[in-house]
Amino acid sequence: MVSCVRALTVRASGVQAAHGRACPPCPARGAGAPCRIPITKPGQRSAPARPTPRAASAQGACPSLAARHVAAFRAAGTGALIANAACEVLLLRQEGHELPVPVDDGRRGLSYVSSPHRTNVLFPRDEIALLGLAHLRPLAEAVLALVAGLIRLAGLNRAVHLDNWLLSTNLHGNWDGSGLAAMRAGLAARYPDHALIIRSLDCWSCPALLAAVRADGWVLLPARQVWVIEDLARDWQGRSHTRADARALRRSGLALARPAAIGSEDAARIAELYRQLYLARYSPINPRFTPAFITASAASGLLHYSLLRDGQGKIMAFAALRCAGGIGTVPLMGFDTARPQSEALYRIASHAALALARERALRFHGSAGAGQFKRNRGARGVIEYMAVDARHLAPRRRAALRLLAAGLNRFMVPLLTRRGW
Repeated sequence: MVSCVRALTVRASGVQAAHGRACPPCPARGAGAPCRIPITKPGQRSAPARPTPRAASAQGACPSLAARHVAAFRAAGTGALIANAACEVLLLRQEGHELPVPVDDGRRGLSYVSSPHRTNVLFPRDEIALLGLAHLRPLAEAVLALVAGLIRLAGLNRAVHLDNWLLSTNLHGNWDGSGLAAMRAGLAARYPDHALIIRSLDCWSCPALLAAVRADGWVLLPARQVWVIEDLARDWQGRSHTRADARALRRSGLALARPAAIGSEDAARIAELYRQLYLARYSPINPRFTPAFITASAASGLLHYSLLRDGQGKIMAFAALRCAGGIGTVPLMGFDTARPQSEALYRIASHAALALARERALRFHGSAGAGQFKRNRGARGVIEYMAVDARHLAPRRRAALRLLAAGLNRFMVPLLTRRGW
């Protein structure tokens, strides 16, 4: 059953906290009947999808995806779902929108999904060797030290994140920024010592929201270059690299499955494959998703998993697709990194996710990294921003933020564009 949600309701007088029951009455099931999320028992394998018209209509009457997502964090605790995150996750309701709102009090050593210091300092530091820039490490370290100092002066780690799903890429769906000024004012009044932050803004996936943020006076910090595909049928499907990936899948002998629910055995394997790739190979400040998160994200409908099993039924690779507002992205992917590169497991998992996005006629947000790999498959680069509002904070914190924004916009954007990172 959907667990209790602590919600922030924005009203004209400010922000109010509301503590709701497990789930409001579901009209499709009758007054007072609870809406249910599928629960899998320990050791249970993933169940196949069996949609029915009745199930579809009932799901439409259930709480929003944002409410289900936040309910999972409220019920289990943030650390039980993302082991290296410690923020409190709330739900904001305003003008018909429901948005997840993590509140971070600035604790150190955690994941970048709710920490500007990890996003702009620790994560780039881990990326230096991966990008083949070890020879520039002394210069890069000096620049990152300066950025870290400005982030500390601005106090950005003490922050309230608006519409942050605690994923590498936040798709904002159909939210076009309506109600933003009221949300900002209400949150600033409730959290007067916290910066307000909106991640994952770009002119491709959320142009109206980006325009609303600019019009409302937020400060924009360039965060990274992301890779996007406008039309998968036109720009991805017919490319030679795409056809080669499809051949690799056919020849692999792996069976593709897209279950509606993830059992505990599969969830543990998925979490381990993700850890091997994103934490062991890339950076330990990537979010450390637990098996409980895998199960909850499938149950709530947040993520749609493509699993690739060998002849014994063991998952060798996977990709998880997030869909919102006609756009798909893959915030979780993994494969057995002990297997030889010739098995092309990374390419196969990536292909499975994009094929699902293509079937659903989605545009595709390829997130950051592996620029050449993604360009070869039809993607182009777009600069992504993090918006910060600090107008309610002390003058020194506002000054540090302005200086940080000026430096990043002056030097980081041309570097990302030129280098294709």
